[in-house]
Amino acid sequence: MSIQEILQMTVRHIKDGLHPSDLLDQIDELKDEQKRELFELLSDEEAALIIQEMGDFDRVSMLRLLTKHHASAILKEMAVDDATDLLGELSPEEIRELLSLIEEEAEEIKDLLKYPEDTAGGIMTTDFIALPEDIPVEEAIIRLREVAPEAEIIYYVYVVDYRTRLSGVLSLRDLIAASDGTLLHEIMFRNIISVPAGMDQEEVARVVARYDLLAVPVIDEKNRLLGIITVDDILDVIEEEATEDFYRLAGAGEIEGVSILEAPVFDLARKRLPWLIICLLGGILSGNVVGAFSSTLQSVVILAAFIPVIMDMGGNVATQSSTVFVRGLATGEIRYVDAWRYLYREVKVGLVMGLINGVLIMIVAYLWKGLPVLGLVVGLAMFFTIAVAALIGTLVPIIFSYYNLDPALSAGPFVTTIKDVTGLLIYFYTASLFFKHLV
Repeated sequence: MSIQEILQMTVRHIKDGLHPSDLLDQIDELKDEQKRELFELLSDEEAALIIQEMGDFDRVSMLRLLTKHHASAILKEMAVDDATDLLGELSPEEIRELLSLIEEEAEEIKDLLKYPEDTAGGIMTTDFIALPEDIPVEEAIIRLREVAPEAEIIYYVYVVDYRTRLSGVLSLRDLIAASDGTLLHEIMFRNIISVPAGMDQEEVARVVARYDLLAVPVIDEKNRLLGIITVDDILDVIEEEATEDFYRLAGAGEIEGVSILEAPVFDLARKRLPWLIICLLGGILSGNVVGAFSSTLQSVVILAAFIPVIMDMGGNVATQSSTVFVRGLATGEIRYVDAWRYLYREVKVGLVMGLINGVLIMIVAYLWKGLPVLGLVVGLAMFFTIAVAALIGTLVPIIFSYYNLDPALSAGPFVTTIKDVTGLLIYFYTASLFFKHLV
């Protein structure tokens, strides 16, 4: 099949109503020149629908392939919040040039660009429905028919006073079921769940999840309605935050505005090196601990056989504890005020796991080498190592949270380093206590 046939088939699929997200893989296989040719065959509205489904890096790359006039025409057809997010990925010069070509939407986009991209204001849309509180329902329905095509979501109708302050909310069902002549303020729901414009997007996601909302209104300090955040944007936030936490847990990082396949090697290395250096220093410190007990190790060489299992078990428990705690904080299941109570609980879990694994390794060591004292040493070391690892895996993220640092940063390199050193200290100190019974 020729390239021209592929382009024509793609255009036909789009015009037949195939969802744009189902075409992304096919479009990705095209070369830049072919992508440009494809978008020239599409209407601005169709092109906007496709770009809105693309990832951040892909849609920026796509926009830069087009002429500025073509790009601005597509931006006009996009939802205001999506157009703002896309422009936010461009350079200031590109933003100014494109905004100069966009007319009526330019002011709305400029207003949204004022907010940090990871706040409620940065992810909200201004395409919502707000009606005065002193109009009857029949007039509200007429107005709704007029503005609904431009709104991003119409399941909620927000009610405002004469100063555009948010005073209530209505569902479409409430509006349709009300009798003619009923004023909106008589039937509106006054206990509104809203978020301030400066709230972090992760907190907004928790609010939407907690109250099972399809959209949440965004207000300023005077309770004036600025915009709304819809559930599809919240899904994007959840994916973004989860990805960010995952990278931090692994001691890595994303390169902003660049595909992971296209990211420069040195930039990727620069993101990962700080955490690896921390682990390297921890390894050197662990080596010093082994060196300090070298005489014990030389006298009872069999002790070396259990070093890997002691350190690995401690590492696994610490990673489990820190991951569960960080995830609990991220989802709101664990509040910071409950952190110390959770720590106490996690220590008890560590003691139970330590006791069970300590008894098991003690039996294995005894059966393997026939030395009861060796089994006791290894069993005690395993018990205390796991208990302390559970403590470290939870305590370190708590400390990071206290100092307003992302606890996900602590869950990888910091916890691993501290656990390695403490695990070795516990093991060799326990062995030294029973040294005369081992030789």
